[in-house]
Amino acid sequence: MLKFEPGTLVRSLAGHDKGKLYIIIEERYPMLLLADGALRTMEKPKSKKVMHIQLIHEKLETEELTDDSIRLFIKTYQKEHM
Repeated sequence: MLKFEPGTLVRSLAGHDKGKLYIIIEERYPMLLLADGALRTMEKPKSKKVMHIQLIHEKLETEELTDDSIRLFIKTYQKEHM
């Protein structure tokens, strides 16, 4: 089984948000709580099934996850890889 750690970048594979990038906030197997720092904040994370996401082996290395750090990390990743 894959390990889903908080701070790891993932891509949505299914649903109306297909292709969107998120950061894992918390694992509640078989669901993950995800945030993008904008529409899906730390206070209102997206709940998504594990089978509907793709792990991107990039991790946000910070002491504390914040909406600002999540937004900046996703934006930087998109500029470098897309």
